[in-house]
Amino acid sequence: MSRAGGKPEKSRSTSRVNQPAAVPLSSVARLIFASLVSALLAVAAANLISPTWLYATVVVIVSQAVLYFSFHLPAKATAAETNITSLRNSTELFSVAFDYAAIGMALVYPSGRWHRVNRSLCEILGYPEQDLLAGDFKEFIHPDDRLTAMAKLDQLLKGNVPTYQTETRCIHKDGHVVWVLWNVSQAIVENTESHLIFQIQNITDRKEAEDRLLHDAFHDALTGLPNRALMIDHLKLTIARAKRKSGLMFAVLFLDLDRFKLVNDSLGHIIGDQLLVGIARRLEACLRPGDTVARVGGDEFTILLEDITDEKEAISVAERIHQELKKPFILSGREVFTTVSIGIAPSTLAYEEPDEILRDADTAMYRSKSLGKARHEMFDEEMHDHAINQLQMETDLRLAQQRQEFYIDYQPIVALDDFRLCGFEALVRWQHPERGLISPLDFIPVAEEGGQILQIGQWVLREACQQIAHWQVKFPADKPLYMTVNLSAKQFAQPDLIDQVRDILTETGLDPNYLKLEITESVVMDDFESAAAMLFQLRALGVRLSIDDFGTGYSSLTYLHRFPIDTLKIDRSFVTRMDKENVEIVRTILMLAENLGMDAVAEGVETQEQMTLLRNLSCQSGQGFFFSKPMSVAGAEEIIAETYSPRQSALVA
Repeated sequence: MSRAGGKPEKSRSTSRVNQPAAVPLSSVARLIFASLVSALLAVAAANLISPTWLYATVVVIVSQAVLYFSFHLPAKATAAETNITSLRNSTELFSVAFDYAAIGMALVYPSGRWHRVNRSLCEILGYPEQDLLAGDFKEFIHPDDRLTAMAKLDQLLKGNVPTYQTETRCIHKDGHVVWVLWNVSQAIVENTESHLIFQIQNITDRKEAEDRLLHDAFHDALTGLPNRALMIDHLKLTIARAKRKSGLMFAVLFLDLDRFKLVNDSLGHIIGDQLLVGIARRLEACLRPGDTVARVGGDEFTILLEDITDEKEAISVAERIHQELKKPFILSGREVFTTVSIGIAPSTLAYEEPDEILRDADTAMYRSKSLGKARHEMFDEEMHDHAINQLQMETDLRLAQQRQEFYIDYQPIVALDDFRLCGFEALVRWQHPERGLISPLDFIPVAEEGGQILQIGQWVLREACQQIAHWQVKFPADKPLYMTVNLSAKQFAQPDLIDQVRDILTETGLDPNYLKLEITESVVMDDFESAAAMLFQLRALGVRLSIDDFGTGYSSLTYLHRFPIDTLKIDRSFVTRMDKENVEIVRTILMLAENLGMDAVAEGVETQEQMTLLRNLSCQSGQGFFFSKPMSVAGAEEIIAETYSPRQSALVA
């Protein structure tokens, strides 16, 4: 701010800059002293020295000497004092930093003895300072790490490396292991003597956390068993060892619990988890030391048997597991029983990768499941070929409907009393462009498992309804022909099945009374309540219902009368072998059907003798090669036309 009526006031900082620097008092005193000495010497010299030029020279030399000793020597002394003070301050700072560092620090003689340690290091190792100083640092290194630590130290002392850092284990005074990260370098301290300076940090918590993470990465959290990743790692090592050592045999067992889903659905997932843990403990008890059991899936386990003598040893382990699992599991006060299906893959097939032997053991396990569960199967090459074939078939099935490779054959159903044509059963066929005609026994199970059966089944139902509606118009009769169509288990379980059937009946214009839907007895008995509800809804549409392959499953006669069933189809296995025992079974089925108000159809009638026996037993209808093989639309129309011809009437008479 400027004062009123005056010039602006200069800032104080500016005035200071313009002022000359102050001369130290000691320097002024030395200058005055030097001047006086020079003057006195000049006076003395004037009286003693002649001529004048020599006098002048002496005065100059003496003055320079006085000035040098007055200024330069005191300056050097002052610098030396400053250096000593600075060094003393640095030493004090180092001592403070050393003693109170948050990490352990130590000075160590090249011989290995402690020279100086701080409090943090004493806390890390659990020893008081005097105990450490009385010993050698090597004494506190874990014996297994000592050789490595000394080798690195030797490189440092030889000057090959300026410093090194490593993680190592030390032994605490209490005896437990302490993981430390230490840095070691050389330092010149205290009277130019060479020392090693150690910086030591406790990393035990970090190492334990790493170990936990590593364990969790390779072990199953529920059972504590190795997981798939660790099993594959063990398999890699075993395969490599088998390549190096001729004659070394091993085997992999793949286990899958039978009907484990039923345990989860009925008792809950907590009980299911307890069962898995119990199974894990029993599997461990069945193995030898050195064998590995792992949990590789929800209810799947694998076992690696190393150094076996032959395949029989692997079979023996599988049998021991079956026996062990026959005992009940006591889970939350409940007795729970379970079984496993086991596939065995021996190393005799010279595997190169772990996935290959796991794949084959898995394939053998599924074979054991398909053969009835609670058993074991040894893998062979035919299984692999079959699996490849199944995979290719599933791929081809996804394209077959788009390429219109499916078609329907129709097999006549004949009344046994007068040989009148009653109807047809629609049977789907697959004409593969490369493999030719594929049997339904081969592709239907694959379609069921892969889900393609839903689209195939819906197409067959629509085509069959449309065909029988067309025939009823083309060949009118007092008793119109009916059409039988099979429903697969997955079709029957669809929540919109009723809507599908209703829409197809509306679309084709077929009277529901002339559509008969066939369901196997195993399908309706798996879930009685749901099956009964679905059957009554279908019956409400007006369609007729039939139990297919009756007598081969586990139908409950108590429940059978509660289903709205119209027809029992006697399985071909009873008809084709009509010995005394099977005749009685057929008689019993026919009597059951009559008592329940149902009619019966015999499948697989192939001979005159079979037809006569069935007719004498009062079986209403039959189908089979004796009457006709499944045929195309054109062949079926010929039979329909013959049904109403005079020749058919003469045959009946």
